[in-house]
Amino acid sequence: MPKLRRAVAWSVDFALVVALASALAVLTFHRISALVTDVPELATRGGLDLLTSRGDVLDASEDLGLSLWNKSVLYVEQAFGLLVLAVFLYQWVCLALAGRTVGKALVGLKVTPSLPRRAARRAAVTTAADVAVYAVACVLLVEGQVVLSVLVWAVAVVLFLLNALPVLSPGRRSLADRVAGTAVSGVGLSRPVATPLVRTS
Repeated sequence: MPKLRRAVAWSVDFALVVALASALAVLTFHRISALVTDVPELATRGGLDLLTSRGDVLDASEDLGLSLWNKSVLYVEQAFGLLVLAVFLYQWVCLALAGRTVGKALVGLKVTPSLPRRAARRAAVTTAADVAVYAVACVLLVEGQVVLSVLVWAVAVVLFLLNALPVLSPGRRSLADRVAGTAVSGVGLSRPVATPLVRTS
């Protein structure tokens, strides 16, 4: 069942993405936690601001809080950016070198043709549909752009469906396949062609 095999291949590849996202989440949490060690430095800066502002406690404490918040947001944005870049490179390198990702290799599927330029286009669309647009929505949410984040999230869902649903059609070509001019086929499943025996006298 080709459709089932493609679903399994996608699940394996997405599991790798989730594992990477989890590792980046842990790393980001530790980076944000480490900001506590910077508090004395920030507090000193805030104290200097307090002295130079003639006792304006509110402005000094606001600057301290904003500094911590801005650094935390920056760490989160860096994690999402690294996730998107890693997913693109994973897709591109695997397709360009082997014509398949880990998930496709496990179920005996291959993307053809596996030319670097086509692989890059396919990797870009796959990354956008699976990760990148969702990452943008999350970053917008962290930035406080709630309405825009919801709109981008809706776009992400539509893009994911546009990429995934065509696989259920008879041609079984996803949006990424159509943009890149590629197709996914089975490996080692075709029957060998019988060659006629030639008698030699």
